[in-house]
Amino acid sequence: MLRSVLIGTGSQLPRRAVSNEELAETVDTSDEWIVERTGIRNRYIAGEGETTSSLATDAARKAIESAGIEASSIDLIILATATPDQTFPASATLVQDALGCNGCIAFDVAAVCSGFLYAVGVADAMIRAGSAKRALVIGSETFTRILDWEDRATCVLFGDGAGAILLEGREESGKIPRGILATKLHADGAHSELLYVDGGPSTTQTVGHVRMKGREVFRHAVVNLATVLGEVLADTGLTNADIDWLVPHQANARILEATAKKLGLPREKVVITVDRHANTSAASVPLALDTAIQDGRIKPGDLVMLEAMGGGFTWGASLLRI
Repeated sequence: MLRSVLIGTGSQLPRRAVSNEELAETVDTSDEWIVERTGIRNRYIAGEGETTSSLATDAARKAIESAGIEASSIDLIILATATPDQTFPASATLVQDALGCNGCIAFDVAAVCSGFLYAVGVADAMIRAGSAKRALVIGSETFTRILDWEDRATCVLFGDGAGAILLEGREESGKIPRGILATKLHADGAHSELLYVDGGPSTTQTVGHVRMKGREVFRHAVVNLATVLGEVLADTGLTNADIDWLVPHQANARILEATAKKLGLPREKVVITVDRHANTSAASVPLALDTAIQDGRIKPGDLVMLEAMGGGFTWGASLLRI
């Protein structure tokens, strides 16, 4: 059966790291307050010359290098982001040009923190349909540029960064073959007022700022994520015990712990980077995945579950064998 097999990963963080202590110099907050409520100790903030497309390009180059392929062999680029360089053209086309693989399919996906999972689902479907052989899937954000720095409930949560993976269509067999085994995606616009940006080209003609009702988002996140993970396992005939690693969206340490507990997964099986990177929206899952592959935790043959939930609400999960 044709499967979308992971052949490379990469990630990129901005140059500037900002600790809670440094943030507390300009925001009415403290390291203790942030850590207790979120588990975050540090984040990276994009500076001059660093954009969503530049971070994405650097992450993509590392993924291409790790895969040992030529950029010209890529025939699909999907960039998940809520913070594109411009309203248009798609930031994916800027990455395409920077990599020198002009002519291939390139477009952006907007599903906020779930964007990378949506992009993975689209790329997998296109590979299995024969529309692409090699797909570069990226999550990249400069989320700090849409924060209200006077709203300590939100501005302490987010950071910037990018992560990328390369998928290749391959014929795979066996009881649990390599590649993406199943993906499930959902959305529910009835809750859009709980997590949103208060601006846009068609409404205010401005970029706007992130607004969030954290308690309500937490409640929906734990239930929705546990449910969609169950759906993916049901699709594959596997169980929680079969999962080697859970790579979740790095929103908040409390959400990660509550989701793992609901699934009956030990903390040791959960990749956690929120303490170092904060919430990087669509970049958080590929950034965490690359981190765990690079440090040797995730190895070839491992079963890895990816999951995320974001504004919209949108949420999803994908199970793959490395």
